[in-house]
This record gives sequence, structure tokens and C-alpha cells, in this order.
Amino acid sequence: MDTLLKILEDDATLTPAQLAVMLDKEEGDIKKLIEKYEADGVILGYKTIIDWDKTDREYVTAMIEVKMTPQRDRGFDRIAEKIYNYPEVQSVYLMAGSFDLCLIIEGRTMKEVAYFVANKLAPIESVISTATHFVLRKYKDKDVIYGAPEVDERGNFI
Repeated sequence: MDTLLKILEDDATLTPAQLAVMLDKEEGDIKKLIEKYEADGVILGYKTIIDWDKTDREYVTAMIEVKMTPQRDRGFDRIAEKIYNYPEVQSVYLMAGSFDLCLIIEGRTMKEVAYFVANKLAPIESVISTATHFVLRKYKDKDVIYGAPEVDERGNFI
């Protein structure tokens, strides 16, 4: 039932009753399906997307490219696991191309991110090099547009 998953991915606040109407199914069937998806690990969690720039919270986001040597019999998995257990790390992706892992991390300051890279990430055995890129502004994330310009009824930007 890929349609249910896509709807939930777009709006996890919908109730089973609302989903049942949208999908022309019984509410009980939708509840059971969601419970099964949760038990099977298909649904891993529910998140709220927040535009932190509209709050008083100060933080920086960085994308870090990591080049590394894969480990015998484990490839990149063991190192990725070590890295994703740091609380600063929001996401870890195995990449094809000129680097091996892409990390998304958050810190209160650029100095805090630099400390993470220098004292936690770079010393990991098998890490060959890193390149840090700081996010200056989010325009779109997880299919949500941030700070979209207002448009009047004629289609003109305000």
C-alpha cells in the first residue's frame, strides 16, 4: 500500500479515519496496516519539520564529505555506525563518486562543528580526509519550501 505510505510521509498528522476516507478503506484496516508497518520497521518514526530560522535558536548546519578506506568484511558499515551515534550527526549517507560518506551535522557555532571534525571525525581509523561545507540558507528540505515568497492572486510576487 505505497499510497498510504506516501500520504503519511507528506502529512503524518492525518488520523486513521481521515486516511480511510482518502483511500476508500475501513479505519480498522488502516490502523492495522500502520501498526504492521511500524512493527516491520517500514515506518521508522514521525517528525515535524520546523523552520528554525524563524525561532531564537542559534545553530549551524554543515555537510561533510568523508573519504575513507573500507574495512575488511564490514565495508563502510562499522565506521558509519560509529559516526551516526554522535549526537551532532543528523544524517549519514553512503555515496557513489569522489567521496564515500556524506554527513549532515548541526552545532551551535562553526567552531563547534570544526571541533567535531577535528577531534571526533578525523581521528577515526580509516578516515582519509574530510571536506566541510556550511549551509548558509535552506530553500527546500524534505519537499518543504522554506520562506517561499508571497504571491498575490494575479501571480505576482509581493
